[in-house]
Amino acid sequence: MSSLFNLLIISLLSLFFGLLVMWVSKRFKVQGNPIVEQINALLPQTQCGQCTYPGCKPYAQAIADGQAPINQCPPGGEEGVKKLAELLDVEVLELNPENGEQKTIDMVVEVVEEDCIGCTKCIQACPVDAIIGAAKQMHTVLIDACTGCDLCIPACPVDCIITVPAPLPKNIYRLNKPALFNTIAEAQQW
Repeated sequence: MSSLFNLLIISLLSLFFGLLVMWVSKRFKVQGNPIVEQINALLPQTQCGQCTYPGCKPYAQAIADGQAPINQCPPGGEEGVKKLAELLDVEVLELNPENGEQKTIDMVVEVVEEDCIGCTKCIQACPVDAIIGAAKQMHTVLIDACTGCDLCIPACPVDCIITVPAPLPKNIYRLNKPALFNTIAEAQQW
């Protein structure tokens, strides 16, 4: 009888403390900085590190904190700099050439399979896990996941990774045009 009573007491205490933790977590929830999320949404999400930060989210945080200028992202290009300047209401800067050049066409990497020795160094260097393979086996690139950051190229000891133009998507979807435009600006978007 006493063990059943003890079990009931422990269950009630667990329930009470569980509810208390839930209430405290909701009551004192720490909100993230919404400007960081807005900046991050404008960045290309290549996670290439050309901006000298390990990914797009840390670069967005640095921009929001005022620790980094808005012109350090070559994959985003001049258009990305303009969008960031508009969001943050700052002066548009030219793309910093020290971080690399903007590519005119989208590029992805490809493994020359005949030369691949299966060392896995490219897999470790890829920030978006676009390269698959196993040790001492041939590797291949998932073209749809590759962002073209080229971080795997210097990691390859046998130079079997090359850049190629990104293929067009197999299916191209286009939104239907509205039957009637409400404004001139809406009509000019089409």
